[in-house]
Amino acid sequence: MKPVDVVTEELAAREPVFAREAHLRSILETIPDAMIVIDERGHIRSFSAAAEKMFGFREAEVLGENVSALMPSPDRERHDSYLEHYLSTGERKIIGIGRVTTARHRDGSTFPIDLHIGEARIGDERLFTGFIRDLTERQQAELRLHDLQSELAHVSRVTAMGTLATSIAHELNQPLTAIANYVETASDLLLENTDRVTIGIVREALAECAAQSVRAGQIVRRLRDFISRGESERRIESLARVVNEASAMALIGAGERGVEVQVKLDPLADKVLVDRIQVQQVILNLVRNAIEAMAQSPVRRIRLSSRAVVGGQVEVMIEDSGPGLATEVAERLFQPFVSTKSEGMGLGLSICHTIVHGHDGRIWADASMLGGTAFHFTLIDASGDHDG
Repeated sequence: MKPVDVVTEELAAREPVFAREAHLRSILETIPDAMIVIDERGHIRSFSAAAEKMFGFREAEVLGENVSALMPSPDRERHDSYLEHYLSTGERKIIGIGRVTTARHRDGSTFPIDLHIGEARIGDERLFTGFIRDLTERQQAELRLHDLQSELAHVSRVTAMGTLATSIAHELNQPLTAIANYVETASDLLLENTDRVTIGIVREALAECAAQSVRAGQIVRRLRDFISRGESERRIESLARVVNEASAMALIGAGERGVEVQVKLDPLADKVLVDRIQVQQVILNLVRNAIEAMAQSPVRRIRLSSRAVVGGQVEVMIEDSGPGLATEVAERLFQPFVSTKSEGMGLGLSICHTIVHGHDGRIWADASMLGGTAFHFTLIDASGDHDG
């Protein structure tokens, strides 16, 4: 049995350790982002108060359990193999990189998250710490406002399209009717006579057809130019915010489809001059198109990235691991009524093209390093004009 003074000294020596542990525990209970610590086998070693609130589990319920229980399929089934692959090869796919993905609540529902993972060694033990931000919860109020704005914009577009359709029908009716009459007259004349006078009249009729066709084309161009001059409200925005909000909406339900998403944006080119709602519509369309394109692919990955490019612009890239584009479709991809989907109207990419060009940028598609399609578009870089 140890003497009393020895026990007292040991307790005194441990007191700073207890104090540090208490301090660490208070930090874990107050940080807004969820924090989960796992060991090399994927077993949960620590589960913060924010994680309890986010996932609906108490820490005591999940300690020692595999962290894959917090993931939807197919990540749940693949997690252990991902961890084993990293431990054996050192190849990093998530650790130290971060990505937007989906998580699974206790009730089985899924929600989009921003996940960052760090690694540490304590003695001979290797631990992994995940910091998780619930994109749905954090942006709930903003997304409601965004939805309202989108709904108002949709109503406005529908109204404008109705007016536009009426205008087009009225404006094009005259030249198209004239073309039909001239062609019918020319046809009747050729049936009755083929003399020189008749041929001359037919030529005049065909010349009028050509003139009326040019007139119809000018009407369409005039209406298109009128639409493209519509003013957008541009402000200096954070590209990270624009991308995260749009991708969070696009990825709702993507977890059930087994889609892995990586976001890698250049922090030095974060400020862009944009109409946030319009650019988010572009990202939303492209991400959803990518998800649909990979429906039958065995590997489903999306990568969103950005970089500064010459000319004072920022290039945004959205890549997928789908089947890629057929050559005949790629050549006409951004034209109206061209679609890769049997049920699609073929207006989504045309709208993207109009929005990007309205922002003084350009949009194009080519092959992705992931094996599918890469869409690129450029925006005005405002990083040099913003001191925040």
